[in-house]
Amino acid sequence: MNLFEKDIAIDMGTTSTLVFEQGKGVVMREPTVVAIDKYNGKILKVGQEAQKVLGRTPADIVAIHPVEGGVISDYDMTAQMLRELISRITSFSFFKPCVLACVPSSISGVEERAMIDAAIEAGARKVYLLETAVATAMGAGIDISKADGHMIIDIGGGTTEAAVVSAGGVVECESIKVAGTSFDEAIVRYVRRKHNLLIGLGAAEEVKRSIGCVIQRPDVGVEEVKGRSLTNGLPKTVTITSNELIEAFVEPMNQILDAIHVVLERTLPQLVGDLDTNGIVMSGGGSLIYGIDRLIERSTGIRTIVVDDPVSCAAYGAGKMLKRLDLMQDGMMNFARKRQLK
Repeated sequence: MNLFEKDIAIDMGTTSTLVFEQGKGVVMREPTVVAIDKYNGKILKVGQEAQKVLGRTPADIVAIHPVEGGVISDYDMTAQMLRELISRITSFSFFKPCVLACVPSSISGVEERAMIDAAIEAGARKVYLLETAVATAMGAGIDISKADGHMIIDIGGGTTEAAVVSAGGVVECESIKVAGTSFDEAIVRYVRRKHNLLIGLGAAEEVKRSIGCVIQRPDVGVEEVKGRSLTNGLPKTVTITSNELIEAFVEPMNQILDAIHVVLERTLPQLVGDLDTNGIVMSGGGSLIYGIDRLIERSTGIRTIVVDDPVSCAAYGAGKMLKRLDLMQDGMMNFARKRQLK
């Protein structure tokens, strides 16, 4: 390994992007947001700074989420955002870095090509793709080289992915666009319906983080929410309890449980036997909602645990793979097609 090279792993999700630098660990956690000038398309702010101006900008400045459902939805903005993030790490390096990017197992060939091209345009020398479920398994300390089934459930900001990993790859997977943001939207809808109050997604997310739960808590959490009354248009404050949120979360939670059962139904019997022994591993910010692991365990009958650092787990797993780039193929992987041909 050349001393001047700084190979990096990127876990770019719908709501946040983590960058792992070899030898240093996770060096950057930024929201996947860019603020641009509406008229000339120039990027003004990236990440945390762009997040702060969300909803508080004049008409000529707009905030864009360039990644949706774990894949690129705005190519130009993604390439510019990646260039900014990569330059922060490699600004004093003489060499372009190799970049390992985490991608959903359900990614299509076109989406793979968009990710590779965006990373090359942003300054990468070579681009390697790694399925997020495999990265999460590695981050959780699972030996993925064995032909032994492990189920990974990653509840991110924009997508939930349930996948069965064995022999270094994904055997079965299901990805749905119901995740952390869906829980925020469920809170907004509930407060509007029940309390006749309109609140923002930011306020809903704060409530979710502080008292969000999908099963009864030992102590009932209480939180005040401020918004605009739909009756008279004036500012209004109401009190929300954690028990109310259980009711609000029923719909998105049922969709996630359905996706998990779909994967279990499609998984080969011998691998399902492995899952009964190895259990289910959960990651992603959504897995921090109180009781979500116990609800999944109750629904599937399989022991379920949440990894120690669910938000950074995939990034750390991808970081481990940086030491094995010589064993990986760079460029297109065609994950979906390979699974279809099995």
